[in-house]
Amino acid sequence: MHPSVADLCRRAASRNLPTLGHVDPCDDTVFNRSQLSLLVPELRALMDGSAAEEAEAAREILALTAQVERTTHRYLVFNGD
Repeated sequence: MHPSVADLCRRAASRNLPTLGHVDPCDDTVFNRSQLSLLVPELRALMDGSAAEEAEAAREILALTAQVERTTHRYLVFNGD
């Protein structure tokens, strides 16, 4: 995954975004297909005005969400340390 994902998640937390802002850096955070309907708009909003690296990280996550949405029984997982 892109090295700026952690920065993106920290910025989401500072903006009190309810999904990406609650990704736990020390544990796994899992999003199912229905939760992606909340996550995708947050990622798009964060892309506006973000540094190039964070915008690229958001684009990569959006690409992964598209894969999850296309297939049943798939999840988007952020692996903590």
